[in-house]
Amino acid sequence: MHGRPRKPLKQEDTSALSIKTQNLRSLQSLFLTNHHNRIYTKEALDVNAKLVENNPEWHTAWNYRKLAVQHFLSTPDSNPDYVKSILDEELRVVENALRKNFKSYGAWHHRKWVLSKGHSSIDKELRLLDAFQKADPRNFHAWNYRRFVTALMKRSDEDELKYTEEVIGANFSNYSAWHNRSILLSNLLKRKAEAYFPEEDVLKEEYELVHNAIFTDPDDQSGWFYHLWLIDQTVKIDAPLLVSSWPSHGSSLTLQGNKCLHGSGLSVLNCTLSDIGKFPVILYFSQAVEGINSSTVTVKSEVLTGDLVWKPLSTNNSNTAQVWVTYLNIGDMEPQLSETYSLEISLGHSKGIVSSSGYHYGHPTQIAFKLGIQAANEEPAKGQGEKITSWNDNDFQKIEHYQDSESIFSTDELTSENDHNRTTSIWCAEAIVKEITEFRELLSESDCKLGKLTLARLLTALDSLPSTYAKKMVHAGEVIELYDDLIKLDPTHSLYYKDKRSLTLLHQITSTRETLLPYFHYYKDATESIAGHVCLRLQNLSLSRIGCFENLLWVQTLDLSHNELRSIEGLEAMQLLSCLNLSHNEFGSFTALAPLRLLTSLKVLNISYNKLGSHSIDTRRYLCSSPLSHTENFAWDRFEILAGSFNATKFWEAFLIFDSLNLSELDIQGNEVADDNFRLFLVKVLPTLKWLDGGELS
Repeated sequence: MHGRPRKPLKQEDTSALSIKTQNLRSLQSLFLTNHHNRIYTKEALDVNAKLVENNPEWHTAWNYRKLAVQHFLSTPDSNPDYVKSILDEELRVVENALRKNFKSYGAWHHRKWVLSKGHSSIDKELRLLDAFQKADPRNFHAWNYRRFVTALMKRSDEDELKYTEEVIGANFSNYSAWHNRSILLSNLLKRKAEAYFPEEDVLKEEYELVHNAIFTDPDDQSGWFYHLWLIDQTVKIDAPLLVSSWPSHGSSLTLQGNKCLHGSGLSVLNCTLSDIGKFPVILYFSQAVEGINSSTVTVKSEVLTGDLVWKPLSTNNSNTAQVWVTYLNIGDMEPQLSETYSLEISLGHSKGIVSSSGYHYGHPTQIAFKLGIQAANEEPAKGQGEKITSWNDNDFQKIEHYQDSESIFSTDELTSENDHNRTTSIWCAEAIVKEITEFRELLSESDCKLGKLTLARLLTALDSLPSTYAKKMVHAGEVIELYDDLIKLDPTHSLYYKDKRSLTLLHQITSTRETLLPYFHYYKDATESIAGHVCLRLQNLSLSRIGCFENLLWVQTLDLSHNELRSIEGLEAMQLLSCLNLSHNEFGSFTALAPLRLLTSLKVLNISYNKLGSHSIDTRRYLCSSPLSHTENFAWDRFEILAGSFNATKFWEAFLIFDSLNLSELDIQGNEVADDNFRLFLVKVLPTLKWLDGGELS
């Protein structure tokens, strides 16, 4: 283990181990008999004490001691001295067990349980901890217990902060001390304790402290982790912000009688929204929030009747989400043709919108746009709509210029009203610029991978600040080069670096109208599903992760083919999306496609040539929150009818994805799952399907 070769035991060691094992088994047998018969005599507790001192990780043995203590404390003749003697004995047993194994979860939990009874003195606990921490200063169990004890003692955060500084001064490689320092400082800064306000003065001192550690030994990770925490404290904005919306502020849109949406001039918005004629209104926040409803968000217009229902776009069925949507039902509005109507969305004028971290949205914001209704277009030309959508390069033509950009970019109008205190913002930029200078100097002397990673994070943070220092992702190119270097320097963590590189590249592409224009394409030969579309083509970019959805809410046709994607997390924000190409990526399970279930306008989907079906079990579903968890409302009756005689275990996750969609075109060829039985199953699940794997369904 940990690179140490395993050595065979000597004969005498083998014999001693055998005797020890027999004795331990004998103790275990006797203990289990006592536990089963609820025997709590002194002899029984002595047997248990020997057992936990030899094997402190046996939680059943500690639970037995809890039952025994509760039994003794419930006797009628128990008095304060008797109770204290019982609990002191427990502390003695725990101390002996910890000397055997300082990292025993069971022993530390039992000691906390004893102290929580409130009858024991805690005066010697810090002295005991000091002894243990001298033996292993970085043991996180001891630091966790220390936080528990200091809370019982009501020891001040200021005193504990001084203690961490002493420990770090003795050994700056103590990650647990740095971590404890971040917890204490967070508390002090949050309540604006005396001498810990203003925040920028405190953080300046902390940067100096951590520089001493980092620049002394750049290869030690402890200080780097603390520095990352400091960056987050410097740039974070506690209160949630509205970062974008659709429609954007100031835009003018026209909805034709056949539910076809477009803007003015050379439009990038031109497609059938939905057969049910619903028009989405999207709010995109900087962090997950709850409380979006008709009382916190008002929508005013002469064509609206009644309150709108807001829905969180969350793949885990949560009432908290970063993106919220409501739908204007055009059929119920009964507007007059050739008329233009104003709609105004207001939020932040009253409390009720709260982030998952407990902060209120308090920035009064208004989004105004115009919506017009025109007569239906003429019927499509003969032959149009009889062909399947093609994604070949020669089917697309680049757009050299466009006029209807107001419908796309809205972040300037939103952020200008939501900027936090300008003085604080300027200080943040100055602090980050100073750190960038420090780390450029470090990297000029040492090719340190942690230094490169931190510089990339600092440059990204600077580009994300709402200040004069950060406009138009000016450092994105350098950040991408740093991640390219890290992929080569540290292949073990290459997937992490690729994800970061992908997000930086997408941020650079979507940050301005000019950078986005080269990725706009017209679809030359219009079909029924893709008539008049402008396609955003982000193929062949080596993307392993996608993001920046706040800049892509307007997209209706998206090509992400020939990348390295394993997930489409966040794609559910793109409520206008009707045509999507995910072919030639790395998707290994249908779980990764869960956001598709929330795309009500999706008609064309290409997921060909991935790895769907190559893994019989998606182990991630058991390790993290997933919309495909066992708590999902699953239509078992419908699934069993559709699956019929097929191997149902192969299809149930696919059923969860496709049963909620109304696709007219689907391409799934080139995946291991795509056999004849699976195709027959898809035809049953998707009654609206017209084309499957390039062939027209009869």
